[in-house]
Amino acid sequence: MYSFPSIQLPPKALQRAKELGQPADMFFCKQLLEETGICVVPGSGFGQKDGTFHFRMTILPPLEKLKILLEKLSQFYAKFTQEYS
Repeated sequence: MYSFPSIQLPPKALQRAKELGQPADMFFCKQLLEETGICVVPGSGFGQKDGTFHFRMTILPPLEKLKILLEKLSQFYAKFTQEYS
């Protein structure tokens, strides 16, 4: 099963992605992978509307592992948005 969470990306993250020549959601997903080991797929590969951002993730792990994954994801997102705000 897949989940497609929508995310808000701060302006500095959008600018950094542009500097790197990457879609903003790709930049987010790469940072997530590098910092947490969590692998998700950028929403830009699925035809998201301009100005919106999301990613695709698999939600099949056992409940206890899913809770840990979601906690790590939440912590990363808070850090990422603070860093690029």
